[in-house]
Amino acid sequence: MTIAGSDSSAGAGIQADLKTFTHFHVHGLTAVTCVVAEVPGRVQSIQAVDVQVVRDQIRLGFETYTVSAVKTGMLYSAAIIEAVCDELERLSQAARPAVVVDPVMIASSGDPLLEPLAVNGYMERLLPLASLVTPNLDEAGALTGRKLASLADLRTAGNELAARFGVPFLVKGGHLQGETAVDALFGPGAPTEFTAPFVPRACTHGTGCTYSAAIAAQLALGRDLSAAIGEAKLFVTRAIRESLDWSRPQPVSALKQW
Repeated sequence: MTIAGSDSSAGAGIQADLKTFTHFHVHGLTAVTCVVAEVPGRVQSIQAVDVQVVRDQIRLGFETYTVSAVKTGMLYSAAIIEAVCDELERLSQAARPAVVVDPVMIASSGDPLLEPLAVNGYMERLLPLASLVTPNLDEAGALTGRKLASLADLRTAGNELAARFGVPFLVKGGHLQGETAVDALFGPGAPTEFTAPFVPRACTHGTGCTYSAAIAAQLALGRDLSAAIGEAKLFVTRAIRESLDWSRPQPVSALKQW
């Protein structure tokens, strides 16, 4: 199940999540939290879904299907975060699925995707329920209260966040833009780093959604956390490397090949 916003460009949000789930041959349920009018680099408007409707989507999904993994994306408001936590906490520990939290706060365009007061909802209720939290550098910086600008900063923040919330954190380092894109998993045991060649000048709209959705799909298939992240890292790296540039017309042959 993806609990996230709808992206009108279909490059992020629930649209990207469902495409990712389909790639890995898992069936995806949706609980839509917001309708967002956006394209890469621009957020035009956001309309939150009524909180009771969000709650009903989640509850009905849990009551009707066996949900093996949940991925949360854009939750937007404190009230929606509360509803998500309420529905997860209604489940017994044995029945609760793996929960991958992508703490969506800021779009790649720089537009805010989370009301300021909602950050406390993440920190006080949702993050402690997570099986994995997947912040990028900006989001990890928001959670730690300081700017992160290096791999050393990433490692320090990851250790701090995992210790504070008692759950694994995968801090993504793609924004550092070095020769390699380094993501690091912090939690029980020694940190594990996942690396891939950095792809310059690529459109990365929706890559965070895709990455966390791929991890959730792998967890639903029974992979352990490290293996799930490794498979997801390969998938999202390929997606970035082979992405189309929609800023110019695409040759028909290229579209057919894609």
